[in-house]
Amino acid sequence: MSDVLTVSAELRERAGKGASRELRKQGRVPAVIYGNNKDPISIHLEEKLIIKYLNTGTFFDSEILVEVNGESIRTLPKDLQFHPVNDRPLHIDLFRIG
Repeated sequence: MSDVLTVSAELRERAGKGASRELRKQGRVPAVIYGNNKDPISIHLEEKLIIKYLNTGTFFDSEILVEVNGESIRTLPKDLQFHPVNDRPLHIDLFRIG
């Protein structure tokens, strides 16, 4: 792994298609943190920051330190879904590191 990227995130109160569309209109990307025998956490991240990290070329090789409610969670990007037409990030799956 080459880098440790730090991202601040906020918890999602609502889940589902409508809530995710609202977040994307606000420039946020819905995401989920799962793994390490703990409950999944639904969050959202800033789209501009994700695009900036994607353009470095080392996004999937990097450890991402997600800060949620004062807690730092070490994760690895597992999957990233893009819009088929405009290539904007739609959703990110992050795998929690134990």
